[in-house]
Amino acid sequence: MAQTPGIVITGVSGRMGQMLARMVTDSDAMYLAGALERSGHPWIGQDLGLAMGGVESGIPVEDDPTAAFARGDVVIDFTAPAATVAFARAAGESGIAHVIGTTGFSDEDIAAIDKASQNTVIVRAGNMSLGVNLLTQLVKQVAAALDPSYDIEVIEYHHRHKVDAPSGTALMLGEAAAEGRGVALPDVADRGRDGITGARTPGDIGFSAIRGGDIIGEHDVMFAAEGEQIILSHKATDRSLFARGALKAALWTKGKNPGAYDMLDVLGLK
Repeated sequence: MAQTPGIVITGVSGRMGQMLARMVTDSDAMYLAGALERSGHPWIGQDLGLAMGGVESGIPVEDDPTAAFARGDVVIDFTAPAATVAFARAAGESGIAHVIGTTGFSDEDIAAIDKASQNTVIVRAGNMSLGVNLLTQLVKQVAAALDPSYDIEVIEYHHRHKVDAPSGTALMLGEAAAEGRGVALPDVADRGRDGITGARTPGDIGFSAIRGGDIIGEHDVMFAAEGEQIILSHKATDRSLFARGALKAALWTKGKNPGAYDMLDVLGLK
């Protein structure tokens, strides 16, 4: 890698993509090496700075990841599962590190990303914020300390435009709770209730997803028993915290061996 890493941003026209582009441009610790959008997007061929309503940047918006990856050291990716899997394969072939903030993956998607990580560094996290990753550790500890009479419910709140549920962060928190209890989340997850469902199954970890307005992201993990409730919470009030976490992860990849990592690795919490 170069001393100052070159960053390639996918989905650069989106809210997160534009925020990342501005933060990389303003940083002395990295530089913008490429900007990608899907084929047919109206920004393709335009100067990124002008497309974003600012001054000329000298960075054209492209739709060819192979060419862009050849010029960079790290690609930061907040797009959609199918696109991210394709980017992971391309990153594995080129050797560029891949920081993934995309959520909503299937088991098959994750397997494909893990396969690509055999050839390059991939950091994938359902949430890039320091606070959320600390919260996962707390959830794990509390779940391990409390007996199974405490029901666990993960409640997440997001804006009306979010397309996947439960959120990647909610699933991270559910995994942490399951790990604390020594069980596998797929065996105990209750991800939907409607109609006459009957009583709650003891030991289940429930998920509730709320969508509305412009909520950036809020997550509660409730441990409820007879006579008391313990609620651990995180509330995001500024989307830039996710971008800052992604950039921290991008810098962290330098010199690391190929493999699949997450933000707990980046933050030294493992």
